[in-house]
Amino acid sequence: MTRTPLRPLARILDARQRGENPDAIERENLRLRHEAMRDSARRRAEGRLVVLAGAFVLAFGVVGLRMGLMAAAEPQEPRAELAGNPIVGQRADITDRNGRVLATNLSTYALYAQPPKMIDRVGAAKKLAAIFPDLDEERLVKDFTGTRKFLWIKKKVSPEQRQAVHDIGDPGLLFGPREMRLYPNGRLAAHVLGGASFGREGVNSAEVIGVAGIEKAMDDTLRDPARGGAPLVLSIDMTVQSTMREVLYGGMRLMNAKGAAGILMDIDSGEILSMVSLPDFDPNDRPRPLTKGDAGDSPLFNRAVQGVYELGSVFKIFAVAQAMELGLVGPNTLVDADAPMKWGRFTLREFQNKNYGPLLSVSDVITKSSNVGTAKLALQIGPERQKAFLESFGVFDPTPVELVEASGAKPLLPPKWSEIVAITASYGHGFSASPLHLAAAYSSLLNGGTKVEPTLLKRDGAPSGDRLVSERVSRASAKMLRQVVLEGTASFGRVPGYEVGGKTGTANKPIAGRKGYYKDKNINTFASVFPADDPAYVLIVMLDEASDNSGQEPRRTAGWTAVPVAAEVIRRTAPLLGLRPKIEPVAASGVTLASE
Repeated sequence: MTRTPLRPLARILDARQRGENPDAIERENLRLRHEAMRDSARRRAEGRLVVLAGAFVLAFGVVGLRMGLMAAAEPQEPRAELAGNPIVGQRADITDRNGRVLATNLSTYALYAQPPKMIDRVGAAKKLAAIFPDLDEERLVKDFTGTRKFLWIKKKVSPEQRQAVHDIGDPGLLFGPREMRLYPNGRLAAHVLGGASFGREGVNSAEVIGVAGIEKAMDDTLRDPARGGAPLVLSIDMTVQSTMREVLYGGMRLMNAKGAAGILMDIDSGEILSMVSLPDFDPNDRPRPLTKGDAGDSPLFNRAVQGVYELGSVFKIFAVAQAMELGLVGPNTLVDADAPMKWGRFTLREFQNKNYGPLLSVSDVITKSSNVGTAKLALQIGPERQKAFLESFGVFDPTPVELVEASGAKPLLPPKWSEIVAITASYGHGFSASPLHLAAAYSSLLNGGTKVEPTLLKRDGAPSGDRLVSERVSRASAKMLRQVVLEGTASFGRVPGYEVGGKTGTANKPIAGRKGYYKDKNINTFASVFPADDPAYVLIVMLDEASDNSGQEPRRTAGWTAVPVAAEVIRRTAPLLGLRPKIEPVAASGVTLASE
């Protein structure tokens, strides 16, 4: 601002010439200066008021907006105020591929006691023992009347039990909120889900952690708050899973088996649509692990993943596929199948000492399940190439599936892969693998020849894997498996309307802790594919110590036990998978219509 002098010389001289008082000019200029200063101060004050009012409006707007967001937000799981990291009880749901709930959370309460606040300690102990029969009354009295200031009584109580404790009316008996894991389908998919339990616990909340199955393998994902509570979507289809379990359970009982396993897999994506292991359990009331005896006898044991067995002749198709891939043979090439076969001090025989020789086509080696024919192909291939081929299919490594038990299920291999090992391995003896290994290997062979890894998580599209065999060999293998059902050992595997292919495998169980095998205890397996003309799904059915006793003598081969069970699974599940049956042509009646 330009400052005007109070007594400008020019105006003073002019005023004196006119006889006016020069002091009036100074007073007038002083008045104008004061007015300008007052106007400037008023404008500054008004600006400050505007800024202050804007700040108040903004602050109250932010507070109001935050209050609105908090009112509209979903309530969060309470957290205990403890030193260190807080306990977060929230855990995401698990659903099947169609969004049906497999595992969720249920609000409940835990019961605890603070003895110093109790009025009638002995009486409360008696009443609690009456409400909860599994509690020891004497132990409760000892805890309540001792020096303890806090103790848990029950980690989970039902609404009826909570009301009964309320009716006791003792101020020292208190409840803490809990979220427990609930499996609404009970035993269905028990080995897939595994189970959950409480980890760290506080009075107001508790950690829910996975203890087995996919609950433990994906524990970090299920507890990740960054996911915003989004469910974990599995590849399992609950409708197919229910059907598979029902048929497999009935087949296990009908065939007098001690256990069973079934896997249904999409051969392109590797998605496991159903995985069943029997006997099973209810993850809502998970039993304790066995402390003695064979772990395989526990219902917690997942035969589909943890069980490694000599699976028998189901592996013959890999010897034939490798021989075709190397250009050694074709489907119609004749091979020496004259039985028995001598190899050093070993004698190889066919089932029931049959002789399918002297010559068999490669296709008939699979159709008739010739041990000798397969062994001759294995010798042409050689041990090193055979081992590398099987290894490329992943049958020598733990399966990379999302189950915590899978990492420990490593196949059992001989220390040295010699020629005699190559011979026995060609027909599925001398090494052990799991049914899941077999499902993944069959999928990789029959989907066009590219490697696929199994998964229990829903995938978007089929991943591209390494090529293991050519499409020509893959198609030829599927045709051979189809012939096994039409003309070979799996004739009970026919399903009207669906072209089923597959290979049977019957292997004697080794005697635990001793050399040799049981003669009357088998692992019976049927590895199948459908539709065989355009493979889409692989189904593995395995029965442990099965025996068909409907005839005069027990029949313990896979063709009599595992095959009819697998056929029933396919008959029921194929429509659920969207596969339309093919109308088979009706044979001509032999009557000719003559024109008039």
